[in-house]
Amino acid sequence: MKNKKYLNIISVIVGIIIWQLIASIPNVSVFLASPPETVSAFMDQVRKGSMFVDIGYSLFRVLGGFAIGLVVAIPVAFLMGWYPKFSGLVEPWIQFFRTIPPIALIPLVIVALGVGESAKIVVIFLASFLVMVVTIYQGVKSVDITLIKAAKVLGARDRDIFFKVIVPASTPFILVGVRLGLAASLTTLVAAELTGAQVGLGEMIQSASLYLKMDVVILGIVVIGIIGFTLDKIVLFLERKLTGWQETRQM
Repeated sequence: MKNKKYLNIISVIVGIIIWQLIASIPNVSVFLASPPETVSAFMDQVRKGSMFVDIGYSLFRVLGGFAIGLVVAIPVAFLMGWYPKFSGLVEPWIQFFRTIPPIALIPLVIVALGVGESAKIVVIFLASFLVMVVTIYQGVKSVDITLIKAAKVLGARDRDIFFKVIVPASTPFILVGVRLGLAASLTTLVAAELTGAQVGLGEMIQSASLYLKMDVVILGIVVIGIIGFTLDKIVLFLERKLTGWQETRQM
């Protein structure tokens, strides 16, 4: 694990060096700000008092939409996996909407909900829910049938099988779904903030692009990436704690 951490640090340093070298190319520097320019843009945004406000609003939207998506996805996925008839009714619609980019639904969301915070959270909710429900459903379906049969032989009731066999066996898939859902929420953030946002990282990127402030654009992209990386590491930590009983390959 220590070697991996060192490699991660080296990878980041090498990446920044490559970024600096590419940004030094005259034609490229027009649209790709260098690391020092990005840091300078960050300090400017902090001095203006807008940086952490933008981060706060964007995090609220991302985590709000994601949390609602998770709360809805888990029961829907388990019902789909537990009851074939329910799956037959619901799965076609989930697969249908899963192929539609969330940005395509923005006009409908704006007409239905206006341009307030609820519209942004709904767009993010749709993106995260559709990713998570499919992942968790696949986890429920893939539970080893031998475990279920063994539980029935031992006299376990359906409720016991569900909570003591299905749920624990599906936990790794739930956590994978959480990681994918968070990623989907972040990648949908900029699109969600097209719905009339006055603050937020997506709005900051859009406003800066209009005035060709590429250092601020790159800053917004980097900050979103750092937030996503941090959230993913938190979920990985929880995964190690909750699924420590599983045998996994240590890299």
